[in-house]
Amino acid sequence: MTEIQEAVPMEAARRAPSPPAIAVRELRKEFTRRDRKKNESRRRFRKGRRTRVALDGVTFTIERGETVAILGQNGSGKSTLVRLLSTLLLPDGGDAAIFGHDVVSDHRAVRRLVNRVSVEASFFKKMSAAENLSYAARYYGMTSKETRGKIPEILTRVGFPADRRDESMENLSRGMQQKVALARALLTSPVVLLLDEPTTGLDPRSKLEVQDFIREIRVSHDSTILLCTHDLGEAEILAERVGILDRGRLLFLEPADEIKRRYGAATLEEAFFAATGREFEAEGDENEDDDDDREVFA
Repeated sequence: MTEIQEAVPMEAARRAPSPPAIAVRELRKEFTRRDRKKNESRRRFRKGRRTRVALDGVTFTIERGETVAILGQNGSGKSTLVRLLSTLLLPDGGDAAIFGHDVVSDHRAVRRLVNRVSVEASFFKKMSAAENLSYAARYYGMTSKETRGKIPEILTRVGFPADRRDESMENLSRGMQQKVALARALLTSPVVLLLDEPTTGLDPRSKLEVQDFIREIRVSHDSTILLCTHDLGEAEILAERVGILDRGRLLFLEPADEIKRRYGAATLEEAFFAATGREFEAEGDENEDDDDDREVFA
């Protein structure tokens, strides 16, 4: 009798569906900053406050092993979404979970599962690329024996030149630093990889090498990837589903071919214009509000 009672919950556990890799429900984030406005009549400044909604009720799920791309202009909320999922920001509403772990109440478990690559990647500037990776490896509990051969291999795979591995980070270009950021994230074989403009600043050859490596890491490690990018072509070739984030709202999240059919468009750029009424910004275009928020709230 006891054996039967014990077998039932085990069978139920086997049948229970596993949680999605990423689950986001009605996620909201606002940024408020002090704003000094000039009173022309009295020729002096008065203090005010300005609130900007970065994410407005965003909802979606990503299954394990899936690659999803989010497209959006600067200031659309892409980087904010990545920061929230990587526990660097707290939401103002809604909730988000990584494999069932809430990003607020269970943030330590989330950090063990997630790695983030961003155009804002920070390093120990006086240390070399290899030293920065060694430090990150120790932080994640990897031994020097494990990383001795792995660090050079990963740097090679992302196109980082061997003769510059011992050069301090402060002497490297933005593109070079971006390669180190990607290598650092891939060093620990992440379960969930959050990529915020991972190929920004890279030359065409390095860009292709990084894209190939993203495909490989997904297959070899069964990683789930959320890719936020300006590159429409990159989104289409790497992701199974593509979403458009516009002024903090996720308009849809579907396969690229379905998006184009929905709007009768030949390209994703045409579909973006049809969905938002605005042209898609070229990579590297700046948005003043987004830059201000990065500086004040990052």
